[in-house]
Amino acid sequence: MTPTKLKFGPADHGRPVTAEELADAEYVEGFKYEVIDGRFYMSPAPNLSEGFLDDWLYDKLRDFVRAHPEVANKVSDGARVFVPGRPELTVPEPDLAVYQNFPFDTPIRDMNWEEVSPLVVAEVLVDGDPDKDLVRNVDLYFQVPSISEYWILDGRENPDEPLLIARRRWGSRWVITEVPYGETYTTRTLPGFELLIDPRR
Repeated sequence: MTPTKLKFGPADHGRPVTAEELADAEYVEGFKYEVIDGRFYMSPAPNLSEGFLDDWLYDKLRDFVRAHPEVANKVSDGARVFVPGRPELTVPEPDLAVYQNFPFDTPIRDMNWEEVSPLVVAEVLVDGDPDKDLVRNVDLYFQVPSISEYWILDGRENPDEPLLIARRRWGSRWVITEVPYGETYTTRTLPGFELLIDPRR
């Protein structure tokens, strides 16, 4: 007899969880599930405006990855990032993650989020919890050595004219660059990438 899988939902916010449960469980749809310091953190699925910005940024990064596989070879909108050195399991799930050496030669069944780590992560913020993206994740993503940059596409004031907040690793700290609507972001982390901050273009 096959054992019944655990099924997690919003009532499990704050519940302790193990790595095995995280990998094997089923989930109530309509929520985003993360594990922070050994406990579930749940947030509602993005609304349409947040999803629109997410799709726009994903398309820009996907086009870049396809054109420049020598710089980065994978972008994911469903990644899990395992943070090393925490006392308990900590696995934030960025809205987008860009990988430099994604192991495409590995059989798909053998691929595991614990064995890959991104170069760039991005969160889209419209109506979500600002503390999660602007405070909590700032520290968590810095603890992941592979992450060179952490972006927040901030559309809280006006999703039609978002602000890009780019944090770039510099020694023991982030260096912050704010790129307003209508201006273009470039970075040495992704040579050749140009992002005009305009979600309708």
